[in-house]
Amino acid sequence: MADTGTSDGAAAVLDSLDHEPARTGSPLVRPLEMVAAALLVIIITLLLGGVTSRYVLSIPVVWIDEAASISFLWLAMLGAAIAIDRNEHLRLTLFVGMLPEKWRGPVHAFGLLVVATFLLVMTWPAIDYVIEESYVTTAALNIPASWRVSAIAFGIIAMLALVLSYAVRVCSFRDLLMAGLLIAAVAAICYLMTPVFKTLGYLNILIFLIGVVGFCLVAGIPIAFCFGMGALCFLAFSTSVPIFVMIGRMDEGMSSLILLSVPIFVLLGCVLDATGMGKAIVDFLASMLGHIRAGMSYVLLGSLFLVSGISGSKVSDMATVAPALFPEMKRRGYQPKELIALLSTGAAMAETVPPSIVLIVLGSVAGVSIAGLFTNGLVVATVLLLVLAILARWKARGEVLKGVRRAPLAVIGKTALIATPALVLPFLIRGAVGGGVATATEVSTIAVLYALIVGVVLYGGIGWRKFYGMLVETAALSGAILMILGTASAMAWALTQTGFARDLATLMTGLPGGWVTFMAVTIVVFMILGCVLEGLPAIVLMAPLMFPIAKSLGINDVHYSMVVVTAMNIGLMTPPIGIGFYIACKIGNVQPDEAMGAIWPYLLALIAGLLIIAYVPSFSTMFL
Repeated sequence: MADTGTSDGAAAVLDSLDHEPARTGSPLVRPLEMVAAALLVIIITLLLGGVTSRYVLSIPVVWIDEAASISFLWLAMLGAAIAIDRNEHLRLTLFVGMLPEKWRGPVHAFGLLVVATFLLVMTWPAIDYVIEESYVTTAALNIPASWRVSAIAFGIIAMLALVLSYAVRVCSFRDLLMAGLLIAAVAAICYLMTPVFKTLGYLNILIFLIGVVGFCLVAGIPIAFCFGMGALCFLAFSTSVPIFVMIGRMDEGMSSLILLSVPIFVLLGCVLDATGMGKAIVDFLASMLGHIRAGMSYVLLGSLFLVSGISGSKVSDMATVAPALFPEMKRRGYQPKELIALLSTGAAMAETVPPSIVLIVLGSVAGVSIAGLFTNGLVVATVLLLVLAILARWKARGEVLKGVRRAPLAVIGKTALIATPALVLPFLIRGAVGGGVATATEVSTIAVLYALIVGVVLYGGIGWRKFYGMLVETAALSGAILMILGTASAMAWALTQTGFARDLATLMTGLPGGWVTFMAVTIVVFMILGCVLEGLPAIVLMAPLMFPIAKSLGINDVHYSMVVVTAMNIGLMTPPIGIGFYIACKIGNVQPDEAMGAIWPYLLALIAGLLIIAYVPSFSTMFL
């Protein structure tokens, strides 16, 4: 996944996992970066103004949500274009990396032209959508709705220009020509076979929504455009539905007000990393627990647990915790492969700790209470934390504690004093949302303001240049996330329109064993999807199909959400495909082949914890 909330260092880790040439930046994108940074500031200002007027002055301002929604869609599309330039769209590069060097150039050219083809085909429908929306007037601001949706058309055109500019710059003419001819030939064959495709029924799902998407994934094409191309081919060659409909589905997938908190929590993760607030928490836990057997393992797991409650990002969590703890743990006799296993599975454990962006997206897509997810996600993460801690204690029976002393009370007191302002933040977020005091979006803006003030005053300032870079990085990562949500929503809509969802529900509800069997199927499905697709796209694709079935079987929405998210993140960390595992290896500077053998006991421990969560619903629902 591209997960969320990375700092510059974490983003560099993601870049280094990619197997295509690094992008040097285009002059075309500089104005987009400035506008996107300004839009992010505007959104935060609007939301803070709304919170202040509602809770302090008791005067609700009705137009703020509308203005923020307009700014948000523009931020998403500009961010998606910036992510194209920075090569930050999430992709599966495992198979491309296995290719001989001579094949990588042609495959790279093919991937770029597939993205360009999708964007080119979508350009006119996007413009047409703007024209249609110009006849609609917004309720509060009384302006044409086209002001908002024109962001989609502009973003598509900007991405197309950047992709083509980059392709011409780095690919040979021969590679581009061969890739273009191949795409044209496949399109022509599919067009000629359209009458045949329209008679195949559900087989088209296998051909387009699985086959095309799977082929694009293997070719290293960004996941957002894999979904987009799959949905586009499905609608164009096997149905009579106009392509115009896809733009509306993308708009719907990216425009939920709940998703406004995504870029703000991403920015919060950047602030956390830049100010050293996460390191303060790590130092405090190390002073408390570092002297006992397996103490440093407990510190690592506990740090991931607490830091995740601030940043909302696995990559940022791992990049904050590992450098602070790994040197001391290696000195005590921990093998590097064991550290990677503990780091990656600990990050998977912490995904249900609020403010997890995956939980926010899931709540938006499946209509589940964000407050319920935040409150009970903490309990679920605690169960997984205990399971990993028990295994870590057993693994640490040979730990070398020679020379290790209990930290003096003065040191503990000092680290506690330094960490207290940082420790307040995760509890502020969880308490406010879980207690119903404020929405996730409102809390995210308050948390950013708090982190900026505390970070600048107590933990070291952030220069304007650094802050601007954080704003642009947030826009790019948010745009990459939201582009996935948009195209995955279009693909999910195409899937449901076939009637497949109805038949799947009939099949699932008829399984022997009822909800017990269904839960087992859920675990297997989402672990596999977590390996291949990462969290967010898997959720957007499958939640509309699986949640209604779960509800019909009497499974609580929050309980089912916890099982889905946990299974998905175990898959994300499972080699040889799970991208999270490779990110952990890169952060820890350990070869994946070396770490692969050590991770299985930890994954089995997580699966044991997942089974407890799945079949003891009270862990997920005790605070509802």
